[in-house]
Amino acid sequence: MAWSRLLVAASLTISVAIAAAGVQAQDAPKPPRAKLTKEQIHEMWTKWRQNQPKLKACRADARKKGLAGDDRWFFIEDCMGNP
Repeated sequence: MAWSRLLVAASLTISVAIAAAGVQAQDAPKPPRAKLTKEQIHEMWTKWRQNQPKLKACRADARKKGLAGDDRWFFIEDCMGNP
């Protein structure tokens, strides 16, 4: 009888420890990445066309960093915004 109580207590302790470890293992959900719309890309492009030399330099920097897709657009936008 005592062994069965000890066995139940031990199994409960182990199951609680496993459940706590499972909760801690879950990472907080990452915020969704911003997506660019066609309108946003068009606005950026018209603004950038006004300053072609700086755009060329920003593109070269993005290429050196190996950026692609939305990451590349965001990088170029930041680069063009900096004086």
